[in-house]
Amino acid sequence: MANTQIIQTDEKLPTLKAIPLAIQHLMAMFGATVLVPILTGLDPSVAIMTSGAGTILYLILTKGKIPSFLGSSFAFIAPIAAVAGVTAGVADPGKVPYALGGLVVAGLVYVVVAAIIKAFGTKWLYRLLPPALVGAVVIIIGLGLAGIAIKMSLFPFADPSLGLDWDLVAVASITLAACIAFSSYFRGFIATIPILLGIIVGYIAAIPFGLVDFQPVLDAAWIGLPTLTIAKFEFSAIMLIAPVALVVIIEHIGHLLVINEITGKDFNPLLPQSLAGDGLATSLSAMVGGTPSTTYAENIGVMAVTKIYAVQLFWYAGAFAFVIGGFVPKLGALIGSIPTPVMGGVSVLLFGLIAASGLRMLVDSGIDYSHSRNLILSSIVLVLGIGMEVGEIKIPVGDYTVPGMALAAIVGVVLNLILPPESKGLAVDSPDFQAEVQSEAAQNNISNS
Repeated sequence: MANTQIIQTDEKLPTLKAIPLAIQHLMAMFGATVLVPILTGLDPSVAIMTSGAGTILYLILTKGKIPSFLGSSFAFIAPIAAVAGVTAGVADPGKVPYALGGLVVAGLVYVVVAAIIKAFGTKWLYRLLPPALVGAVVIIIGLGLAGIAIKMSLFPFADPSLGLDWDLVAVASITLAACIAFSSYFRGFIATIPILLGIIVGYIAAIPFGLVDFQPVLDAAWIGLPTLTIAKFEFSAIMLIAPVALVVIIEHIGHLLVINEITGKDFNPLLPQSLAGDGLATSLSAMVGGTPSTTYAENIGVMAVTKIYAVQLFWYAGAFAFVIGGFVPKLGALIGSIPTPVMGGVSVLLFGLIAASGLRMLVDSGIDYSHSRNLILSSIVLVLGIGMEVGEIKIPVGDYTVPGMALAAIVGVVLNLILPPESKGLAVDSPDFQAEVQSEAAQNNISNS
């Protein structure tokens, strides 16, 4: 699937060639985008529809210059589930609107940060959320969800009290093995959609075990209107969900830097518009029952493989997602028929990859853990977050509970602000570290003289 000819962002392809390439991008984001609403009790069809609408809005606000697709963000899974009262992927219908209200405000946080970045740059953001904190929080997002993946893979309705079911274990194992095989032993387009292909293999494998109910799929209409859920607002739900936006903002900036690298262009001047587009897409999606948005590494991976960066493809992909997700009910019924162990097997890999990406963030940032400041910051955040998630300990706040990931992030921000600056823990080869050394040396010379 690799392409020796580079197609730049502003180039146009013939429609007959652009359509299959756009569908490729749609398929690349499909598996992960669908998994988030399944785990949080939201509507997968609406999630696909709003991802398409959000992508189009994003392209409009970035003036059609940045090639990106917006899919469902994993960072919000735990707080959404906490507010929506999710059990085994089923949410409390009365609580879902308040989770959506928290997401609407989270999207507005993106917009506020975008405005501040436009006025003051990004240095303040990295001071507020240093790599030692963000990397640790990302690790918690992955490992904190690990228990959910295991329960979905081993127990009926993800409930350990019902006992181990070996049929579920077999289906989850086949699904996980398929995802690993497609990712590791194949190249080109297949390697970019291992999650989707793994779900398909797992779905087929689940049929002989009697785990697939086809009746809702047969009963669903081919053409229809989406089932929307309107957001409602409550202060405690907002305070639980909205702060997570800061973690996703850091992820967004990282994705933009990768796009710069693979396209050979500098989109940094458009960062405020890019963040605002992502934020408004999240808010508008949540207003009608969709999932929070983030730029997708999967689609960046497709561009890296194909060398085709045309923004034209993302306009097409967004339009396809909007129509298919919003007005084809049979697709929603098909997604809803995916057995729990299939999603459990996929989740084992995906949640592990999230945790590993946090670890890579810590390594790539060159953090010096000989500095007590960084050591204390990461240690407390990791133990607090993972300990609460594994122990299923939650702090009651009003009608809701604060999960470990959210509390760890809040504590991390506070620690970062109050720990003494004498040991900032900068990487020894970083410009900030060198500047600090030179500044201290200059002050010492003045004192000695």
